[in-house]
Amino acid sequence: MLELAVGSVSVQTTSNRGFTPEEVAERCLDRIISVSDSAPRELKDQAMAYRKSIRALLLFYMDEAIRSDRTTIYNALVEAGQKDLAEAIRRL
Repeated sequence: MLELAVGSVSVQTTSNRGFTPEEVAERCLDRIISVSDSAPRELKDQAMAYRKSIRALLLFYMDEAIRSDRTTIYNALVEAGQKDLAEAIRRL
């Protein structure tokens, strides 16, 4: 993954694939939680523990959203008469 940052603008790309839920969660966490380098160590530790907890929550719901979307696609393909393609999607 390549990341370029200019001021407050950041660009991330992948090659021949989309972003994984883990990569999206990290991008989201970077926007939600930030701690100054000059913050007290105890505050940094607490923020990192909170970040870890939020990361697990984000991953759980992203995985759930992916499964739900695949179900929607599966059903749309079945309704369109594409049962073989639907089964291929279901197995992903």
